[in-house]
Amino acid sequence: MGVLGLACASTWSIQRVAIFVVLGLVLNLGVVCNGGKTSAFVRQINRSLDMPLNSDVFKVPPGYNAPQQVHITQGDRHGKAVIVSWVTVDEPGSSTVLYWSTNGKQKKAEGKVKTYKFYNYTSGYIHHTTIKKLKFNTKYYYVVGVDHSERQFWFMTPPEVGPDVPYTFGLIGDLGQTFDSNKTLTHYELNPLKGETILFVGDLSYADDYPNHDNVRWDTWGRFTERSAAYQPWIWTAGNHEIDFAPEIGETKPFKPYTHRYHVPHKASGSTAPFWYSIKRASSYIIVLASYSAYGKYTPQYVWLEQELSKVNRSETPWLIVLMHSPWYNSYNYHYMEGESMRVMFEQWFVQYKVDVVFSGHVHAYERSERISNVAYNITNGNCIPVKDQSAPVYITIGDGGNLEGLATSMTEPQPEYSAYREASFGHAIFDIKNRSHAYFSWHRNQDGYAVQADSMVFLNRYFHPLDDSTSA
Repeated sequence: MGVLGLACASTWSIQRVAIFVVLGLVLNLGVVCNGGKTSAFVRQINRSLDMPLNSDVFKVPPGYNAPQQVHITQGDRHGKAVIVSWVTVDEPGSSTVLYWSTNGKQKKAEGKVKTYKFYNYTSGYIHHTTIKKLKFNTKYYYVVGVDHSERQFWFMTPPEVGPDVPYTFGLIGDLGQTFDSNKTLTHYELNPLKGETILFVGDLSYADDYPNHDNVRWDTWGRFTERSAAYQPWIWTAGNHEIDFAPEIGETKPFKPYTHRYHVPHKASGSTAPFWYSIKRASSYIIVLASYSAYGKYTPQYVWLEQELSKVNRSETPWLIVLMHSPWYNSYNYHYMEGESMRVMFEQWFVQYKVDVVFSGHVHAYERSERISNVAYNITNGNCIPVKDQSAPVYITIGDGGNLEGLATSMTEPQPEYSAYREASFGHAIFDIKNRSHAYFSWHRNQDGYAVQADSMVFLNRYFHPLDDSTSA
């Protein structure tokens, strides 16, 4: 039937055309449920496999006592310091870092070295050195391995903290060290949006999935991620796979490998433990929370967060970002409601202080919520359903890095109204801050081209431009 013929078609013919169009949209764009969209993208759902120990990404650098597993993170509150960490294996060697800017004078910083034992494993010599008093928005070169096999790297310091400073963050979680993990990191590295710092939402090496929590897999993970983490800061969040609590083999100190290997500037924000802390970077104020440390009333984390939120100056850092491992809003049948008790404790503060976005991991899939809250319930009133709330954050689960436990593919049905988009695929995300009022978020699945965005959203800042930025009708 021609297009003009539709004008005189029977009612049944029109209905058939309408059904065909609707089915076409569903098959091509995803499954539209009670909530937002559940992607219809078909991906491999087999269990991911860790790369073998002789993989090139795990290669030990040549030379006697050559530094390996080099990584950096922010070393202070404002971005003028960097913590440089690395491992040597033959002997302790020097903890000196030589550094300089283009046409600048070479300087040096001294650090400390430590080791640890875990069951039948003894670590290499782990070095941590903080470079201080750096200039903003400057490229620095640095050398580790002084007096033995020197290796040179570089990094860029962020722009000075301010309300209209553009900055681009990458987001990765639950990475592991599988072939899919390698695809995720490669995809991020080649993304034309060019993230400048990674916000990592927990679960690093997955060494605890091996017999006796094989800490060799901490070493391989450090060598695998060095290609990125030595050149741009990774902001660390502790996940459940960092706990490494194994009383059956005599290991009763939680987080032992993680805290020895990965340092954060927690003391700069008044935190008493490295699992919760905050930093300022460009136009953002980033708060890292600990899903697996006590957060009940009167606990150190509770007291710290209550004070910390009141310190945020949105005129200086408009973008208030929170990182945690266990999601509060999750419509998958994996780790369902594990974050509920923390949500009950803290969500009202997030609404009160107008947090822009919360990034979490743990669930091995991707999901983005609407701006919603569930803070009205008082046990007796029955108001226990999440509602749209323009003072609330968007909650994004990005636990899809590619680890050996595979994808979370079972979802609750029907899709909740608060869920804007969900998909069980591996990938990474970008949060691109434009100015004080606008930021652009995009999620990139591994199977697509480097520039393809499987999901995206324009964020309107909750302090400076608090209009409705929902992506659903």
